[in-house]
Amino acid sequence: MIKLKQMILMLCLILSGAFCYANSTVGKGNEKDERPVPIELKESTGCGSSDKSSSINPIINGNVLAVVFFENLGQVSVEVAIAAGVSVQCLSVLTPNGLQVYIPNAGNYIVTFTLSNGDVYYGEFTVMD
Repeated sequence: MIKLKQMILMLCLILSGAFCYANSTVGKGNEKDERPVPIELKESTGCGSSDKSSSINPIINGNVLAVVFFENLGQVSVEVAIAAGVSVQCLSVLTPNGLQVYIPNAGNYIVTFTLSNGDVYYGEFTVMD
């Protein structure tokens, strides 16, 4: 009787591990992957400022746009708009803090960053349901 009990417990232990592995492997296909949003300089004031596009790191993860600033760029205005130009959200943030913007609808979007010195950077991304 004790051997049967041990065998059943061992079988449960092995099967639970197998089910956990299968669940995590299958689940990865359903999760939305993080995708970086490439940033380009749209407009420069020409005041001898260097390109700061590498200091702005936006990542789209499902319906959330997360932005990390790698250096202090001062006050930055951020606008998220539909590709047709209709603004979804405008906000201002002090760097090097980051921000997150929830975008409820699928579609093509443009994020624009206006630095305190007048330089404008932008990136295009797509939100998929």
